[in-house]
Amino acid sequence: MKHFRISFIVTAVCLAIAGWWGYRAAGITGALSALGIAMILGVMEVSLSFDNAVVNASVLKTWDDFWRKLFLGVGIIIAVFGMRLLFPLVIVAVAADIGLTEVWTLALNNPDEYSRHLTEHHAEVAAFGGIFLLMVFLNFILDPEKETHWLGNFEEKLGSLGKVSSISIMVALATLLGCMTLVQEGQKLAVLLSGLWGLLIYVGVDALSNYLEAGEESESGVGEMVKRGGIGGFLYLEVLDASFSFDGVIGAFAITKDVVIIMVGLAIGAMFVRSMTVYLVEKGTLDAYVYLEHGAHYAIGILAAIMLASMKFHVPEIFTGLIGVAFIAASVWSSVRYRKRQESLAMA
Repeated sequence: MKHFRISFIVTAVCLAIAGWWGYRAAGITGALSALGIAMILGVMEVSLSFDNAVVNASVLKTWDDFWRKLFLGVGIIIAVFGMRLLFPLVIVAVAADIGLTEVWTLALNNPDEYSRHLTEHHAEVAAFGGIFLLMVFLNFILDPEKETHWLGNFEEKLGSLGKVSSISIMVALATLLGCMTLVQEGQKLAVLLSGLWGLLIYVGVDALSNYLEAGEESESGVGEMVKRGGIGGFLYLEVLDASFSFDGVIGAFAITKDVVIIMVGLAIGAMFVRSMTVYLVEKGTLDAYVYLEHGAHYAIGILAAIMLASMKFHVPEIFTGLIGVAFIAASVWSSVRYRKRQESLAMA
């Protein structure tokens, strides 16, 4: 439970804020309603982002305590206030050509109008997040050096395609061009640019990581600290979290239009996702369940497809959350069977 101690403290604080905010608006009834909605949003965020925690853990497992604590501390501030509050405000500010202060006032006093501005630009955000997540999925699946294959020969053959230079980028660009047919003529350029930004940021963060790793071979001090942690890796995890978080923000508006309740509810979920990440790393869960990382990446691939499809089609949030949980559960079950087979062979 020590891994989740801070999460429970943050939950208590967030629920207190939600209760106070609801009581301020509508007395005891408002307080109870706000508490219930905040808890529902927290659970929704965890269900949508559990695969995010597994992928985070696969990166963090080589990091030292300093970087893990930085990710849990500074990273959670960025995740909650940056990605789940400031990022949507910035989108509305740019789209409506008004200041951030005015957007915040709009979110508090006219949440329906704020929500309308936000959802009007869902296609662009979906293109950015969908392409970024697609690159995460493709670079895991199309890895010719990956030795463990959940789907056997089929996955091994997919991995061998990774020998073709830049195939992940080619697939992502082809997907983006195909997705442009899902939106109206006036949105196509904006969707294309957003998707290209998602691709550019993924490649840029990856390039920064490789540059830093190359420099570490001949450097000590700061270079060694980067090796045990990773500035490039930290940026990668934050952008990955952004791609997950906006899907949760859009889903939250289907439950409530109150931006304060949305922020505290998603903050609860974000904190538990961070704690689960650290728990998975320190308990060596990825080593014990060899296919867990595979399940998480397949879930991310499905989420990328859902985000891109959501430019035109509405996909219920409960389906998005459950499909990720289903892949995680299937990978755990497969991992348990694999471990039993290995134990049987060792005893034979």
